[in-house]
Amino acid sequence: MNYWWIIGGVLFVLLNTAAGLIWVERRMLALWQDRYGPNRAGPFGLLVVLADTIKLFFKEDWVPPFADRVVFVFAPAVVVMSVLMSFVIIPFAPGIMVADFNIGILFFLAMSSLGVYSIVLGGWASNNKYALLGAMRGASQMISYEVFMGLALMGVVVMSGSFNLREIVLAQKGGWYILPQCVGFFIFLLAGIAETHRLPFDIPEAESELVAGFHAEYSSMKFGMFFIGEYLGVTLISCMVVALYFGGWLGPAFLPPLVWFALKTFAFIALFILLRASMPRPRYDQLMEYGWKVLFPLSLANLLITAAIRLWLHGG
Repeated sequence: MNYWWIIGGVLFVLLNTAAGLIWVERRMLALWQDRYGPNRAGPFGLLVVLADTIKLFFKEDWVPPFADRVVFVFAPAVVVMSVLMSFVIIPFAPGIMVADFNIGILFFLAMSSLGVYSIVLGGWASNNKYALLGAMRGASQMISYEVFMGLALMGVVVMSGSFNLREIVLAQKGGWYILPQCVGFFIFLLAGIAETHRLPFDIPEAESELVAGFHAEYSSMKFGMFFIGEYLGVTLISCMVVALYFGGWLGPAFLPPLVWFALKTFAFIALFILLRASMPRPRYDQLMEYGWKVLFPLSLANLLITAAIRLWLHGG
């Protein structure tokens, strides 16, 4: 079977989704905060995305003379590549996925771990103390919350008996995992927000403390790649939540499976935006304390209880 059309279609949709989310986020923030959003450039401000893209392409591509040039240029590409690679195991609909890996969840965790290198290398190569502080914050935050994310996923693996995302979706025909794995869902969602360092967990780039954090010295398309990587990360976590806990493409037959998957994914993207509109940012020590003292024990308890119930009901 020729998978090139699937790969090309997924890339086209994802990159356009990342660009379109700029407009969607600004409009939804304006709606929830009772103010005007983009409404000047084009109908409903739609041309704002085009204007932003053109601006990024034509801004001065400046590399600080005190930076490590090779690493500085390479770092933004890492986050985009790692996130795009993670999408290859997402089952968007029956027959629409790039790679049907038996170790899909492990591959997702491996690729999401590589995103840490982008932040660390970008902050270190900038040779800026604020960027380095942001990079260290981001690295410790992402590495810590990957632990809780992985443990939360294991509950789904125990219930479905597979690491393959397509098989996990099919295993939810009798009922979505959001009910028996509500604790795992809560932990995975919080860890996903921390992994993408979105508000309220945007501590690595806290403007009031670190100017712009790890990408303080970046401009032009190198900054744009960090920007695109963040929106792709939000889309990836939303897709994973849908596939793992909300039945993936499963839904009533009056809509195609791909439409069900897209609608569920957009609902969680909207949740990410709502959190940005309404939640305050915690202190860094509060974030780490909450992870290790609350989420870690909860994730372990969820895994142990799920495994015990599985053994009791099925005997192995």
